[in-house]
Amino acid sequence: MPSAAIRAQLQDRLGDLLERHARAGHEGVEKLYDEHRGMYPPEEAGDELDRLAIAITTVDGETFAVGDHDVPFALQSMSKVFSYALALASHDSEELAETVGVEPSGDAFNSITFDERHHRPFNPMVNAGALATTSLARGDTFQERLDAILGVMRACAGDDGLHADDETAAAELRGADHNRATAYLMRAEGMIEGDVEELLELYLHQCSVHVTCSTLSTMAATLANGCVHPTTGDRAVPKDRVRDLLSVMYTCGMYDSTGEWAYDVGLPAKSGVSGGILVVVPGKMGIGVWSPGLDAYGNSARGVAICEEISKKLGLHLFATEDEDRLTVEEATG
Repeated sequence: MPSAAIRAQLQDRLGDLLERHARAGHEGVEKLYDEHRGMYPPEEAGDELDRLAIAITTVDGETFAVGDHDVPFALQSMSKVFSYALALASHDSEELAETVGVEPSGDAFNSITFDERHHRPFNPMVNAGALATTSLARGDTFQERLDAILGVMRACAGDDGLHADDETAAAELRGADHNRATAYLMRAEGMIEGDVEELLELYLHQCSVHVTCSTLSTMAATLANGCVHPTTGDRAVPKDRVRDLLSVMYTCGMYDSTGEWAYDVGLPAKSGVSGGILVVVPGKMGIGVWSPGLDAYGNSARGVAICEEISKKLGLHLFATEDEDRLTVEEATG
C-alpha cells in the first residue's frame, strides 16, 4: 500500500493529465451520442462536450479519480464484456464457438455482416455478436435473464445496486431498427432462436446500466485481478475463462480501430458510444475514462488520447520491456 504522500502525488498527476487534455480542446471529435437524439455533431452539443473524467483502481482496491468521475452514464457497448463473461461462465468453449466467434471483423460495430465460413457473428464485441451472447443468458423469465447479466456486472463493481435504467432502455428501443434488423436476420439464418423482440429488449436493458467513471475503473480492476473483486473477494468469472475474456477484449474491443489501439496502447479494453472506455492492466489496475466526444470510429477521442499517454508513460503495453514498465507507484510518481 503506497504512503499518503505517494497517493497524493498520484492524485496530482491525474489532475495534471486531466487539465492538459481538457485544455487541448476537442480535436478528433466528430460526433456525440444520446439515446434520445442518436448521433449528432459537436456543433449541436452543449455542456456534455466538456465532460471529462479519469479513474484508476488498483488490484488492491484503491481508487484515484479526477474530473466528472461521479457523473453516471450508460455502459452501452461496454456491457458486451459482461454478457460475454456470463456466456463464458455458463457454456463450454465448443458450445460457445457455435454461437459466436473471436475474430476481429474489420467492420463497424453495427455492421450486418457475419462470418460466413462458420455461420456466426465474428465476435461478441460487435452488435451481432453481443445479441448472440445475450441470447445465451439463462432464466425462465425476462427478469431472471437480465438479473444473470446484472449479476456479473454487480460482482465486478462490488455494487448490488447496479440496475438497468428503464427510461434509457425505452429510448434505445424506439430507435433500435438497425439492431432489430440484425437480430431478425440472425434468427432467419438460424444463428439465434426465440423471441427477437424480447432479446432486443434484454440487450438494450444491459446497455442501459448506468455507472460512474470510478465504478468503471473498479469493474476494470476486477478483470485485472483475475476477475476477483479487489475488496469483496467475489469472483465474477471462472478462473479458467478469464484469459478468454481478456483476449477477445484485446483483439476486438475498440470497434474497427482495435488494431491501432493494440499497437499504440496495447491493453485489453472496451469502449462505448456514451464516451466511456474500460481498460484492463492485467495484474495491476483498471482504468476508466469518460469523455462523450467520439472519433470517427465511435470511441471517445480524448479518452483514447489519455489512455495512450498513460500507457506510454507508465510502460503498460502488454509487450513493453521490463525497463519500460514504470508502474510501481513510487517510480510512476517520482
